[in-house]
Amino acid sequence: MLFSSSTLIPLLICFFYQDGGAHGFIATGILEAVIGFVAWFPTRKKKLTLKTRDGFLVVALIWIVLSFFASLPFIISPFVHISFTDAFFEAISGLTTTGATIFTNIDSLPHAMLFYRQELQFMGGMGIVVLAVAVLPMLSIGGMQLYRAETPGPMKDSKLTPRITETAKALWIIYVVLTIACIVAYWLAGMTFFDAVGESFGTISTGGFSMHEASFAFYNNHTIDVIAIIFMFLSGVSFALHFSALQQRKLSLYWRDLEFRYYFWIVFSVSVFTVFVITMHQVYPTFSGDLVKGFFNVVSLATTTGFTDGNFSTWPSFIPITILFAALIGACGGSTS
Repeated sequence: MLFSSSTLIPLLICFFYQDGGAHGFIATGILEAVIGFVAWFPTRKKKLTLKTRDGFLVVALIWIVLSFFASLPFIISPFVHISFTDAFFEAISGLTTTGATIFTNIDSLPHAMLFYRQELQFMGGMGIVVLAVAVLPMLSIGGMQLYRAETPGPMKDSKLTPRITETAKALWIIYVVLTIACIVAYWLAGMTFFDAVGESFGTISTGGFSMHEASFAFYNNHTIDVIAIIFMFLSGVSFALHFSALQQRKLSLYWRDLEFRYYFWIVFSVSVFTVFVITMHQVYPTFSGDLVKGFFNVVSLATTTGFTDGNFSTWPSFIPITILFAALIGACGGSTS
């Protein structure tokens, strides 16, 4: 029932831009709400606490079931002619922030469909299960087992706040604040407001879906690239660490964290080495181009975001392989990466 709300904003965008496809979001939203209500109503008075294996099962089922329903707008839309398999692939890629896509004509997609793809990443970035954890106590269901099953790294064994509901809310507040800051920065740097919202969803979730076929090369703007680098890097930091630093108002907490220091030095050193090599081979006509594009592609891959600005696979020597190794190492536990 909660997930049915994901169709509301795309529906409004359909009416605003008048580029069609509204009936797909209407049908999907109604279907999700009805099926959710039918499943919830008979058990609404049951009170239970989930066990560990229940948590694992529910987490797995949430990704599969929600991805199935999330694929319906792609199937129903008259502007997107794809099979169910492709639609399911696109939906689960978005919700899991994998960023792989079957679309080869992204720039020609309707505005509502573009936004919907980005919205799936936004919900999946912090984990739609964490959102559910904030609501489950209202349904008289214990959420801690879901949180443990969903959350990676050192966060899973320690609550940030005394109650799991407050923990989930705290994580989402930080997530939303970062997203709003990213939207404003992109907009001020020259993006349209629509693009700024969509690209920020892909940036903070480290999902990698872009509003354009050429990804960030479309904008041809170094300021936008630098903003993306900063926010991709921040999204690769543990949100528990963000929470602690904000709560105690101490930026020094970041550098005192061993994982953050390793993350910083790996990303920084690979970036500097990449810039040095592509500068020596004069890949771009200016040093600023080498500097920005070198850092952009390394940070994008290291945080598993997947945005591109220039084809790094054609860069000289073993730089592409080095960047892929950074991607394998990844970012911090408890981040959207």
